[in-house]
Amino acid sequence: MPDSVSRRPADQAESVRASRSWWDAEAADYYQEHGPLLRDADLMWGPEGIYESDLGLLGDLAGRDVLEFGAGAAQGSRWCAAQGARVVASDVSGAMLRQGTALDAGRDTRPAGYVECDAAALPFAGASFDVVFSAYGALPFVADSAGLLREVARVLRPGGRTVFSVTHPFRWALPDAPGPEGLRVSHSYFDRSPYVEQDAAGRALYVEHHRTVGDRVREMVGAGLVLEDLLEPEWPAAAEHVWGGWSPLRGRLVPGTAIFSARRP
Repeated sequence: MPDSVSRRPADQAESVRASRSWWDAEAADYYQEHGPLLRDADLMWGPEGIYESDLGLLGDLAGRDVLEFGAGAAQGSRWCAAQGARVVASDVSGAMLRQGTALDAGRDTRPAGYVECDAAALPFAGASFDVVFSAYGALPFVADSAGLLREVARVLRPGGRTVFSVTHPFRWALPDAPGPEGLRVSHSYFDRSPYVEQDAAGRALYVEHHRTVGDRVREMVGAGLVLEDLLEPEWPAAAEHVWGGWSPLRGRLVPGTAIFSARRP
């Protein structure tokens, strides 16, 4: 448990250290808590419980070279492999990737490889992939999200596609609570100060960064990507689950997830 919570600067190095440590410690519990909704071999775009099989954002994956960054236990990568893609799953947390390799046991389709790395410094040659995607991975947890998207553009082949989902920026202004208290604007949407949980010595244990919708668009344009779509999924009518601050109450009133779809010219 953190000793304190603050909104303060957190650079790339501090953010990466905090994320690696946090997700290494949380890997097993996170899978145990959220595994039933995530499923072991599916690509879920957000806590609403909306899947790539519903939206078809990545296109035909057969024979494609695909990279998932912020892959966690690689559920999305596993789904892409089942569609005929050659997939590499990458994440900053070795423990999350080890959870993924454990889920591969006995499966005919699995990622072609796992790579532990900071997504803002991808260890791949330029123009290596046809598709690069992430579902709630890496972008909210890095200080240099513009640099991360430049890396995505670098490793994409011309004409390649990237799709990534993040917490909807509007949610930054609301408390992270699933009940009525989570519907009261309590923080400025325009405040980009990172959310930091820290120990008594001030060491960051968990860091999350905020960007507005306009920030995300400018980051993509700056990376040389062409934005093709921005989806704000509605809460499914039959979904009654709660996931952290997400709930039917909030999800039917305000957007919880933003999905950006872009291509490299």
